[in-house]
Amino acid sequence: MLIPPPSLASSLRLASVAASFAFAGFFGGRLEAGDNWAQFRGPSGDGRSDAKELPVTFGESERVKWKTAIQGKAWSSPVIWGDQVWLTTATETGDALSVVCINKESGAIIREEVLFRVADPQFCHKFNSYASPTPVIEDGRVYVTFGSPGTACLDTKTGAVLWKRTDFVCNHFRGAGSSPILHGDLLYLNFDGSDFQFVVALDKKTGRTAWKVNRSVDFQDLDAAGRPSADGDFRKGFSTPHIISQDGRPLLLSSGAKAHYAYEPATGAEIWRLEERAQHSASSRPLVAHGMVYLQTGFSKGQLLAVKLGGAGVLPETQVVWREKKNVPNKPSMIAHEDLIFMVDDVGIASCLEAKTGTMLWRERVLGSHSASPIVADGRIYFLSEHGIVSVIAASRTFQKLAENKFSDGFMASPAVSGKALFLRTKGHLYRVE
Repeated sequence: MLIPPPSLASSLRLASVAASFAFAGFFGGRLEAGDNWAQFRGPSGDGRSDAKELPVTFGESERVKWKTAIQGKAWSSPVIWGDQVWLTTATETGDALSVVCINKESGAIIREEVLFRVADPQFCHKFNSYASPTPVIEDGRVYVTFGSPGTACLDTKTGAVLWKRTDFVCNHFRGAGSSPILHGDLLYLNFDGSDFQFVVALDKKTGRTAWKVNRSVDFQDLDAAGRPSADGDFRKGFSTPHIISQDGRPLLLSSGAKAHYAYEPATGAEIWRLEERAQHSASSRPLVAHGMVYLQTGFSKGQLLAVKLGGAGVLPETQVVWREKKNVPNKPSMIAHEDLIFMVDDVGIASCLEAKTGTMLWRERVLGSHSASPIVADGRIYFLSEHGIVSVIAASRTFQKLAENKFSDGFMASPAVSGKALFLRTKGHLYRVE
């Protein structure tokens, strides 16, 4: 089932087809019905849900419609289409990489299949897993990736594997983390490893490469003596790309080590980049609101940047409207709600800032360490901790904790929403709560 990369001519033909997408299709492909949660961070890729009447008070034995054990170790988030919930999982050693399909109404496992067997798995840090990237789903097809070990497309009705790719060379160094996204007929993936850093677009129907673009920033670091450094952490990235609109055309936003990029989605041409040479291992998904893109720089000197949309080439510092350096998350992505930005850092300090100015309105502790990205629905924000606590706060300019809900195991995966239900993946189970 392995499909090799096509010829250059084939790639150019695919890119030409992709370039003909109507811009209406850009929005049509991303804003599905409220019962579907098709990708990491939901319908619009930013953690927003239009759901009403989601539960506020709940827990291990309260308002749980079903609880299903998931074997293996995996931090990928659930995606939902129709009556199906899809997840990935892996053995703790990374030698078997699997996909799981669950009935949304009953919690019964419909399908569980090993997609890739890996004879010699790459190293994966114990804090990560071999199945951390979240799938992306649409009507009839689900797309899953485990990074360099393999990417696949499955028929959601039959479970048949439609295509696979195992030929992308990338040393993830600490394990893969970037999730795939869809736009039109293309599937986009970030590969930012200690050896190679690139972005690819695949024809979603065949798995063939439409384009592949290497990161343009020089990744060579020098040690204190001026010698080349081989520290892979400073080349790493875990961020999920994001499609936005700038000046009436779609742009692919993609964060790597040392820079944030904007590409032409149809061809991979670099439109602009913002260099942040001190950053590495950016893990959050870019966020767009109020004519700005909000970017978290990741580890080392973690900051939140509010960058004015527009421009070309290497963006000047004047394009950065404001910066925040205190309690900026390394891993959890942010929430934009009305004129506010909400975030929680890795040690559990939640913050609220004015989106346009960066003015800090409040900073408060919520229980537990955090890796999962929050969601916002009906004026409430849900923060999920590694210790199994779901803190529900009001999405307001003053701090109001509405509930503190406890589960028996911790959360690394971000939540999904369908109808009036929350789908919560702990380290060992998937819950439907409503």
